Amino acid sequence: MKITYFGHSCFQVEVAGKKLLFDPFIRPNPLAAKIDITTLKPDYICISHGHFDHVADVEVIAHASGAVLVGCFEVMEWFSRKGLKKTESMNIGGSQNFEFGSITLTNALHSSSMPDGSYGGQPGGFLVKTTEGNFYYSGDTGLTHDMKLIAAAAPFRFLVLCIGDRFTMGIEDAITATKWLGTKEVLGVHYNTFPQIQIDTEAAKKAFHEEGFNLHLLSVGSSWDAVPRTSPNQKIKNTKE
Repeated sequence: MKITYFGHSCFQVEVAGKKLLFDPFIRPNPLAAKIDITTLKPDYICISHGHFDHVADVEVIAHASGAVLVGCFEVMEWFSRKGLKKTESMNIGGSQNFEFGSITLTNALHSSSMPDGSYGGQPGGFLVKTTEGNFYYSGDTGLTHDMKLIAAAAPFRFLVLCIGDRFTMGIEDAITATKWLGTKEVLGVHYNTFPQIQIDTEAAKKAFHEEGFNLHLLSVGSSWDAVPRTSPNQKIKNTKE
């Protein structure tokens, strides 16, 4: 399972022969200027909610790749009206089977509107189950006890949690979420893109480490590999951090 980070909350997971791209916001992000979105060929684009900093590049990438969009009903309807017909609508608590496994749309404490100001439905996160392991992406959210229910749903290979504070969880709440979710390996997202969500990255890593967790803050365009669970002694191998 290979995870590649494209800045802000955008990352891609390669699993079971498929590429899942989450919340593409690349071209408007100066930190991701070196990323050529025409090279991205995801099979699925998963959208947590309608805010601009999560959907800015959906249309371009979807048209170029033919990817299937996955997300809440209102967001899927909005993109359908823009001519993107390969959509899979979901809502909170619902699950859907795909070629790589299954996705459950989870609750997120946030807001959601589309770039034109129209209603963006309920914001969410993604619980993804595959034969190669499971992972959870929180989406933009505050800390919520729903995470304890999510923890009971599956053992996770890794978590993807927002850590930038102000609009989402900060470091302290993300550590609490990690404790509840019961997984050591965390990819941090939604930080440092804007002045309002700047964090001290070394202090953040130290805070997670002191609690026995590994916070991965990847440089834009870099990847790390989740080693298959063939041995309980195997660990996640980090590359280009």
